[in-house]
Amino acid sequence: MPEGLKTLTRYTIEEEHRHPGSSGEFSALVNVLATATKIIANQVTRGAIVGSLGAAGPGTPPPTPHRELDAVANDIMVSQTQWTGHLSALLSEQMAGVHPVPGTHRRGKYLLAFDPLDGSSNIDVNLPVGTIFSVLRAPAPDGGEPSDADFLRPGAEQVCAGFTLYGPATMLVLTTGSGVDGFTLDREIGAFVLTHPRMRIPDDTSGFAINAANDRFWERPVRRYVHECLDGAQGPRGRYFNMRWVASLVADTFHILTRGGVYLYPSDNRPQAGGGRVALLYGANPVAFIVEQAGGAATTGTERVLEVVPDSVHQRVPLIFGSRNEVERIERYHREPDEGPSFDRSLFGSRSLFRPAGR
Repeated sequence: MPEGLKTLTRYTIEEEHRHPGSSGEFSALVNVLATATKIIANQVTRGAIVGSLGAAGPGTPPPTPHRELDAVANDIMVSQTQWTGHLSALLSEQMAGVHPVPGTHRRGKYLLAFDPLDGSSNIDVNLPVGTIFSVLRAPAPDGGEPSDADFLRPGAEQVCAGFTLYGPATMLVLTTGSGVDGFTLDREIGAFVLTHPRMRIPDDTSGFAINAANDRFWERPVRRYVHECLDGAQGPRGRYFNMRWVASLVADTFHILTRGGVYLYPSDNRPQAGGGRVALLYGANPVAFIVEQAGGAATTGTERVLEVVPDSVHQRVPLIFGSRNEVERIERYHREPDEGPSFDRSLFGSRSLFRPAGR
């Protein structure tokens, strides 16, 4: 390891030293999570090979590499964290409900919510995937058996959030409420080292990420914003924008953290979309916490993500985040939904990929 690089272990210990009286439990939990994601990274690099590790049970969809890896990643997260004594309960996208730490293990003072393999459908085509996690303080030890209610708190109460990106390099992005730092896995020494200290999202951007195929389903404020961007220098924004969409929340988030931009997974009018598509507790909340700590903003379109009070552990919400000035513009458009031009419902036009708004 080059001289001067700081490992995650050293980083967490130094953070503990800045808080006299700290027990060390929190830094130990962060390092346990890092170990779990290193194991998952190893499995992800094997791709379809992991599909041979098990078979789908009765009534489940046919086995595919990404479904197998979802289950493998979930098992790794649970097995690596529940025995440590740091957690009281866990919640995952792969679980129907809360998973209390077994009575055979000591229960700790934290709760862990996580998506073990975000963007897992990208495994089939070898695109980036990742693990997202959120840490909350557990209720007092005498509060009884852990339950769903323990997790139903706004994201502003998170004490830690992060994600690991499994791409050309394995990256860990972490916040404990005092900024955002990025770490790269050095495989020669088997440790994460600090490579992206104090990550910041610029207030302004000329890039946005959205699934443009859903244009006809978007609410009017979102269509107004996107069409204005697509109109470029000739439109009301007076400048050109770039559009990208990876369909992996962790990959799009990392891109925005390093280059700026705005991400939109908005509410739409399809019945199956409900109130949104992004899981609040183990998707939108940790990403919003990271983004805000990096100087950006995160909204559902109508309210700050971190202020949403959950009504169920698997609740899904719209998610818009990134460069602050663009997010605030989108929020303003939601407050004035009838403003702006009329829209042609056609997705494709003869002049370019998208027909400009108002034609």
